[in-house]
Amino acid sequence: MADLVLPAVGPNASLAERLRRVIPPPEWAVFEDDVEAILALKRRRNAVVLAHNYQTPEIYHGVADIVGDSLLLAREATKVDAEVIVLAGVHFMAETAKLLNPDKTVLIPDVEAGCSLAESITANDVRLMRARHPGVPVVAYVNTSVEVKAESDVCCTSGNARAVVESFGVDHVIMLPDEYLARNVAAQTKVRITAWKGHCEVHERFSADDVRTLRDNHPGVTVLAHPECPPEVVAEADFAGSTAAMSDFVGARRPVRVVLLTECSMSDNVAVLHPDIEFIRPCNLCPHMKRITLKNIRHALETNTHEVTIDPAMAERARRAVERMLAS
Repeated sequence: MADLVLPAVGPNASLAERLRRVIPPPEWAVFEDDVEAILALKRRRNAVVLAHNYQTPEIYHGVADIVGDSLLLAREATKVDAEVIVLAGVHFMAETAKLLNPDKTVLIPDVEAGCSLAESITANDVRLMRARHPGVPVVAYVNTSVEVKAESDVCCTSGNARAVVESFGVDHVIMLPDEYLARNVAAQTKVRITAWKGHCEVHERFSADDVRTLRDNHPGVTVLAHPECPPEVVAEADFAGSTAAMSDFVGARRPVRVVLLTECSMSDNVAVLHPDIEFIRPCNLCPHMKRITLKNIRHALETNTHEVTIDPAMAERARRAVERMLAS
């Protein structure tokens, strides 16, 4: 059967062609009205869409103004001139954007877009950790609630975790909530790390056996792992790094065949940029990220829902932890 070809008309025709490797033309036809509506709404409302690397391609490539990992989104959120920020990601990311832009309207298209890591720890848990380890600095992964950030000394992302841990110049820190990220960082530094027992429901499912099977079934494949994966997975991989670091690796090294051990849509989004590279896709999907859709982004801009609000006193304490991360 001959390939279906989209007619070369309309403002999004070239985008549809670029995305046809990951979005077939009949599927793009379903998205096109919402894409055009969102682009018009952004202009009308002076709004921008910040999208995490785990968003689906029609969002990531179709309507987002800024894309990246948690660290990049946090940095870029401080630079936007728009009056409205729509966070196409999960709730803690929208909270972080609001912390850094207290005078702007920040919208999360679905308030139920949560995170297993953020839900694995409370502010009271942090206070108990401090009581058990008096005087030990607390490093909170950015994948935490604003209440947890407010109880912490500094935040980090997977991209700068080691640098943040070492920035204190001490021999012991508490790192929470991701146990595997903490253990993977501990393997790279002399600093002793006391970890929490939280796990990412996407990355914890990868195993060392998965990596070995991938190598057996796809000879010559280059394996890239996210540091939220278990340490034995990271040990089997060719490279471990944040989603931004994985994307940079693919662009710089240009492996013939590659697998990204992270959320499904990451491979789709990087594949659009590198049509000559073969991507093997063992798909672990994040149900929380997938709550964000073109339709609810459009609805958010049309109705101003759901607006993120944070208690000012809480925000002041949490903002310090985020700003220290950005300054490190």
